[in-house]
Amino acid sequence: MSDGDGAAGGSPPTGRDHAEWLDALADGDGFALVCPNGHGSLPPRRVCPECGSTELSREPLAETGTVATYSVVHVPSPRFADDAPYATAVADFGPTRLTGIVRGEGDGGGATDGEDADDAPPEAAIGDAVTVGVGERVTDGERLVVFRPATDE
Repeated sequence: MSDGDGAAGGSPPTGRDHAEWLDALADGDGFALVCPNGHGSLPPRRVCPECGSTELSREPLAETGTVATYSVVHVPSPRFADDAPYATAVADFGPTRLTGIVRGEGDGGGATDGEDADDAPPEAAIGDAVTVGVGERVTDGERLVVFRPATDE
C-alpha cells in the first residue's frame, strides 16, 4: 500500500493488508486510514465504518496514545496460554483506537521472562499514556500490537 493510492483501491482487503500495517508499525511508521470527515480506522478497510466514505487517506498515528479501557486476563484462550496473565488495552491514537497487549518497559511479556505464572502483568490504568509497537505472543510467536508506558524524555 503506497501513500498515494488510498485504501479505496479495487482489490478486496486481505490479511496481507494487516501484515503490511504491522510491518509499518514495527518500522515506526504506524498509520490510520482517515476519511474526509476525520474518522479513523485500520487496514484492511476500503470504506469508513462510520460514514461509508471510500476516500480514505493514510495518516500517521500519534506518537503516544491514551488508555481508554483495559482488562486483565488470567484464564486465556489456547493462543495465549503461555502469555497469561496479561493486560489487554484499548488506546486512543489520534482518530483511531488500537487494541493491544500491555507490556512493561523492555518487557517481552508472559510468564517466560523469569517470572512465576502467578505474577501480575504490567499495570494499566485508564488515562495512562502509552506508545505502540509490535511484539510477539509467548505462546506461538505470532506478531501482535504491544503498548508500553510512554516515557517523559
